[in-house]
Amino acid sequence: MIKSIAFLHPTASPAAYEKLASFLAALGFETGRAWKEETSSGALFAAPSGGVELISGDLPPFAGFTVEVSSLDAAYQAAAAWLKVEGIESETLLGAIAETDWKSRYFTVEPVAGHKFSFWAWDATKTDPLKGKPIAIEGDLSAAGMKFAIVVSRWNAVITDRLLEGALDGLLRSGAKRADIEIVRVPGAWEIPAAARTLANQAKVDAIITLGCLLRGETAHYEAIYNEVARGIGQSQQETGIPHAFGVLTCETLEQALNRAGIKAGNKGFEAAIAAVEMVSLRSKLTESSVA
Repeated sequence: MIKSIAFLHPTASPAAYEKLASFLAALGFETGRAWKEETSSGALFAAPSGGVELISGDLPPFAGFTVEVSSLDAAYQAAAAWLKVEGIESETLLGAIAETDWKSRYFTVEPVAGHKFSFWAWDATKTDPLKGKPIAIEGDLSAAGMKFAIVVSRWNAVITDRLLEGALDGLLRSGAKRADIEIVRVPGAWEIPAAARTLANQAKVDAIITLGCLLRGETAHYEAIYNEVARGIGQSQQETGIPHAFGVLTCETLEQALNRAGIKAGNKGFEAAIAAVEMVSLRSKLTESSVA
């Protein structure tokens, strides 16, 4: 009978709403259903799981919004980085990491006046190391602070323009700033690997999103082009270490391509952008774990 649960939390102004939305995106929340009316607007910020928690006894020293995370130190660094980008003095709004009396650690942050959040995680040194933590290492879906390049072909522009719109939508929804997204246009899919490799060699972006569209004709030209494009993009990723998201469509008909560019089967440009965000985050985590 119960379908979903949400705690409605009003903000003092549209500016406060935008700032809080940016903060939640930077901490890894996934933006869900959004709505906008003449006098108000809002959005749902989703976590992998949630619910109403009832407590008998002393309340923990948490703020009203309590968020469990898999890595408290990573969440603390993300919050501090967001405050720095916003030009906010973190000493007064970001509390130090502290311990509870039930084998966990937490910190409290107030990104906007009157809106406090507590983030906590189990202390692995005092309890089961896997308690509250995912079994696998996974990337987060927050693009805050990341830089991207999008390489998109002009050939079949009726398709690739839609893919580009989807990719931009995915990056911006994930917290990336428009100034941190560079768009590079090439004549066709054949030229995508060369442009992507040049960008990767410059090492100025965290990930590259490749977008194009190949439609099968009556000759073997289609297979030859696709194989070389896929090989070139893959080789660039492997040899430079920069994640390359693959958003080059290979379709039998124009109708199939349109369906994959936002008509019926989702937008592959959006999906490629989200994959790029996750791979940048995952690469960072894998690098940190290898150093540790």
